[in-house]
Amino acid sequence: MLGYQFYWSIVWDALPQLLAGAWVTVQITILSFVIGTLIAMPMAVARQRETGLGYRLATAWVELSRNTPVLFQVFMIYFGLGALGINISSYISVLAAISFNNAGYLAEIFRGGIAAIPRQQFSAARSLGMTSFQSFMHVVFPQVFQVIFLAFVTQGIWGMLNTSLGMLVGLRELAGAAQYAQSVSFRTFEFFIVTAGFYYVIAKALQLSAHLVFKLMYGRT
Repeated sequence: MLGYQFYWSIVWDALPQLLAGAWVTVQITILSFVIGTLIAMPMAVARQRETGLGYRLATAWVELSRNTPVLFQVFMIYFGLGALGINISSYISVLAAISFNNAGYLAEIFRGGIAAIPRQQFSAARSLGMTSFQSFMHVVFPQVFQVIFLAFVTQGIWGMLNTSLGMLVGLRELAGAAQYAQSVSFRTFEFFIVTAGFYYVIAKALQLSAHLVFKLMYGRT
């Protein structure tokens, strides 16, 4: 490649750092997705009702999270709160920002899934004596997950890729570890090629894990 000499031994020496960064990426990906899902489910129900304080708060969350850059959200939590004297670690800042963003997108994904479930399903559950909460948790949402599965997994992968923004606030996740390693060795191609491979492997692992869980839960792919 235009006379460029690759030195893969440098990457091998820095492999423990890259693996440590990849582990941080996986941690934030899973935690932010779980937190985002737990927040998104009640927000989707509130958005579906289209009235009340819950609807207005959920709408504000969705509009802000979906129509501003994730980088802006990371900076607002890390630097913005810091300017107010509220100092939060880069790890927590990135986790909070990705969770915030995931919740906004997942709320709309869930809302679309709820709209696809016949209203009679909810009414039938209520007629059997279930509360609204029980009806959604035991009847509606199990069906919703089948409808939104692909979009649900895609959002998880999108959240994983967004963790790379952590390097801009000093977090040594995968991209941050690669950036540091190449900055002291000046071997940009080697480190970024390997790092791209790491991201690909993590994304495929998330996909395969999600498909396995879906198959175990619903008996089909």
